[in-house]
This record gives sequence, C-alpha cells and structure tokens, in this order.
Amino acid sequence: MKKLSFVIALLIMAGSSAFAQITKDQTVAEWTRAKAYTKAYLDAMPADGFSFKATPEVRTFAQQFLHLADANYFFIATASGKESPMGKGVSVEKTVAQTKEATTKAVMDSYDFAISTLQGMTDAQFQEEIAMGTRKATRGVLLAKAFEHQTHHRGQATIYLRLKGVTPPPEMLF
Repeated sequence: MKKLSFVIALLIMAGSSAFAQITKDQTVAEWTRAKAYTKAYLDAMPADGFSFKATPEVRTFAQQFLHLADANYFFIATASGKESPMGKGVSVEKTVAQTKEATTKAVMDSYDFAISTLQGMTDAQFQEEIAMGTRKATRGVLLAKAFEHQTHHRGQATIYLRLKGVTPPPEMLF
C-alpha cells in the first residue's frame, strides 16, 4: 500500500510540474482558444436565457460567466503581479447587468486582460514561486488553476443551455 501511495504521489507531482512548464506562447494560445470557446457559449444562449437558473440555489447563466470573469481577473492579476483593471474589491458579477450584451462584453474584456497580461510575461516568470494567501505555487501552476476554473464554469453552463433547448457549441480542443 505504501508503494502505491508513493507512486500516485510521484505521478501527481510529475503531472503538476509538466503542466507548470507550458510555455508562454502555448499558454497564450490556450487562453485565446478558451476565449473563442466561451464566446461560442455566450452566443449560443438566447438573450432571455441570461437570467435563467437551472435550480433556485444556483447562479444564473449570466452570473456563471460573470463569476468566471471575476476569477480571470483575480487569478491573472495574482499570477502576474499586474494590477487588475477592475481594482480591488470590484466584482463584475455584482456590478454588470445580466444582459447578453453586457455579460458578453465583460467576459470578453476579462479574457483580453488575461491574454494581454500573459503576452507580457516571460517563460522564466512562469517558474517563479509566489504566495497566494497562505499557499505557495509557481506562477505557471496558478495560471493552470485559473484555466481549470474557467473550464469548470463553462462546463456548468452546458446544462443551462440544454435546459433551454439549446445545443451547446462543439468542443474546441485545438
């Protein structure tokens, strides 16, 4: 059992370090692809669906994406050390109108910030260790977590589209 635990721990560490070694150009390309994929989701939902909730306890479709935008600003600013254009304590989820037009603009702006900030970083910066609260990680790992977060919320939005009778956009892996 100890050998199995050790092997699993090694695989996790190897996977984490490999993902953290993605180059700046690869990261920019992935975020550019993610922006287009997210835009396809926003375009797919009819305007009246932006206030739709799958259940009373969850965010609306618009709030899912505005939350994604907030996280893009937070993670990218934290990972890069560049100040977010939103400033401290400002939430697009709480301040942007939940319309198709306003939500789409706010979300695309968050991707523009992410992509332009990533373009300004160096490959060496991706390997630098930084603190996020009480945790430490490389900038690259933090950027990977940011990417995972936006993918998570876009995935949740698939259910919203299906419940509104909309076919989600096809997967865009490349």
